[in-house]
Amino acid sequence: MEFVILTGMSGAGKSQALKMMEDMGFLCVDNLPIPLLEKFADLAYQSAPASGSGEMGVALVIDIRNGDRLGELETILEQMSDLGRSYKILFLDAEDSVLVKRYKETRRSHPLAPNGRVDGGISLEREKLGFLKSQADYIIDTSHLLTRELNAQLRNIFVNKQTYKSLNIMVMSFGFKYGIPADADLVFDVRFLPNPFYIDNLKPLTGEDEEVQNYVMGFEDSHVFLSKLKDMIEFLLPRYTSEGKTQLVIAIGCTGGKHRSVTLANALYDKLSTLKDYGLRKEHRDIGKDALRGK
Repeated sequence: MEFVILTGMSGAGKSQALKMMEDMGFLCVDNLPIPLLEKFADLAYQSAPASGSGEMGVALVIDIRNGDRLGELETILEQMSDLGRSYKILFLDAEDSVLVKRYKETRRSHPLAPNGRVDGGISLEREKLGFLKSQADYIIDTSHLLTRELNAQLRNIFVNKQTYKSLNIMVMSFGFKYGIPADADLVFDVRFLPNPFYIDNLKPLTGEDEEVQNYVMGFEDSHVFLSKLKDMIEFLLPRYTSEGKTQLVIAIGCTGGKHRSVTLANALYDKLSTLKDYGLRKEHRDIGKDALRGK
């Protein structure tokens, strides 16, 4: 039987995740009082043989709403392990700025700062949940995840039984004239390469088109840049992972985000796709903006 403790930061999406796990067949309990955890686990495991092999298991939310009782959780989890009650901890996290924005949008108060500033509550919550995050089997950063992407990650873990990717990489192209992506961790400027914008037959195309790709990658500098960039990223990835980083956004920019950056972002994505220990996505943020502006 799968016994999952779903926890994490307030505003990181635990309620959504619990509904998704219920749809997967889990028996779900929200905000279980910590003193009941051990007894609940005993009952769940005792009933597991009669429940049938097709049942997914149990998922329960335990978070900061337990207040001062949260300090008892670590001891109870140790006792469960000693009794052979196996469990997995799924921790949902998000950047502080994203959590603050979500609270402002919903106009709800933070459970640890009902009459104070949200960011103060978030800071205190991080401190109190630190021991759970350090023990977590799965950490999912929802800062920039769409609902369907969160659902896909949960299904990959609990339904498809795929190897969990603790670090997810986003390769993004962008145009400097539209601003550097606010969530970028690493930013690279490829405006040193010749610009297809000034080639009449290439101007209306994008880096998704073979003609533009052949032009941009027809320069030795493109290949040297790509090779050195790949080497650096491969050097950084295990070090980011060891520090607990769960999301890495690599932004590659040119003037308009249409030709050079798209080509190099696609090429880097292809290079990194051979890495099996990390999740990988790509996005072309500004690829269609020139067309929308009539340029």
